[in-house]
Amino acid sequence: MTAVLRNEPFDPWHELARVEASLDKGKHGACASFVGTMRDFNLGDDIHSMSLEHYPEMTQRFLDNICDQALQRWQLSHCLIIHRFGEIKPGEPIVLTAAWSGHRAEAFEACRFLIEELKARAPFWKKETTATGKRWVHDSADK
Repeated sequence: MTAVLRNEPFDPWHELARVEASLDKGKHGACASFVGTMRDFNLGDDIHSMSLEHYPEMTQRFLDNICDQALQRWQLSHCLIIHRFGEIKPGEPIVLTAAWSGHRAEAFEACRFLIEELKARAPFWKKETTATGKRWVHDSADK
């Protein structure tokens, strides 16, 4: 299990390959992944950038906890969450979730659980920059 918070851009495909190379060959038959990237629009406005704020210990504990929950619910070889914080530009990956298991159904279910729990409850605060200034975005506005 790995849950990582990053302040810099990352390549999700490189991260998946890195984890895949570290796992025992033949111990899983499936990997499901989700990559969320920053879009350049929200609530009818063009978005120039976004800043994600968090409390490091609180957020890390939350991400570790949902990874632990996934490992307890499904028979997984490994799960991964990488989440950005700080200044993010349109097109940059914000989040990667992945689950490795013996079978695709478990990998899909676990990967979906990771991203849905993260989006619903993770302690991040989002501020967008538009042409008219900055604004905080509430969860209900960005679903």
